[in-house]
Amino acid sequence: MAIEEIAVIGAGTMGHGIAQVAAMAGFEVALTDVSAELVERGLARIEDNLKKGVERGKVTEEDMRAALSRIRATLSMEDAADLADLVIEAIVEKLEAKRELFAHLDLVCEPAAILATNTSSLSIASIASATNRQDRVIGIHFFNPVYIMKLVEVVVGPETSEETLSTALEVAARMGKEAITVKDTPGFATSRLGVALGLEAMRMLEQGVASAEDIDKAMSLGYNHPMGPLRLTDLVGLDIRLNIAEYLFDKLGSEAFRPPDILKRKVAEGKLGKKTGEGFYKW
Repeated sequence: MAIEEIAVIGAGTMGHGIAQVAAMAGFEVALTDVSAELVERGLARIEDNLKKGVERGKVTEEDMRAALSRIRATLSMEDAADLADLVIEAIVEKLEAKRELFAHLDLVCEPAAILATNTSSLSIASIASATNRQDRVIGIHFFNPVYIMKLVEVVVGPETSEETLSTALEVAARMGKEAITVKDTPGFATSRLGVALGLEAMRMLEQGVASAEDIDKAMSLGYNHPMGPLRLTDLVGLDIRLNIAEYLFDKLGSEAFRPPDILKRKVAEGKLGKKTGEGFYKW
């Protein structure tokens, strides 16, 4: 299936990044969210990212203008999704919210349109079951920041068709991403590994094994990770990590995913990471 127009539902951290790389890849993009403020903020971040790319010689002025011209902002989800060949959802990481959205998208989108979720851990089968097009529902999990990170995790549900998978892989390649294909299982590949590492780092901090800085340095210098698990958690958001940990612990039953007290306490105190100015670090 040829993809020409992509609708991105959600203009936040992940959504605006997905819209940016889609536009840079030559797709026509409709970007929407629940308020004008959120859409305008997403557009401003895209423009700022592209301007920085121009300053660093990574993007030409012509490419920047062309990409921005391909992005259409709208406050109507129906308007964004109506003629889209591919819809990528990037809303809150809550299963019922995604199911409700996909049920609505199923009604307003063209019958042949593919519905993709950017979820990092939730069940593709459960999201797809809210629709009457389970063969055309797939996970396309991008990483933050989307315009820099090369990986895309393509998650295949039990009913996802080969054509849908092939199309998703083609879209990822056109965006300049390296894709891995993963079975629909709790946490997929990346979240299951990343969350396990992050939670163990939190337990080590809780037990006084080492400081947050030294635990992170152990992984960045000892294992060549671009950043340590605690700093990464601050960037992702402690609340998001807690939600994923609770979900994985419930589904997998492994003690590796039991949320540590330090994580639950910081979330209760509103220390959610960079977005609130404090998490495991002060920002």
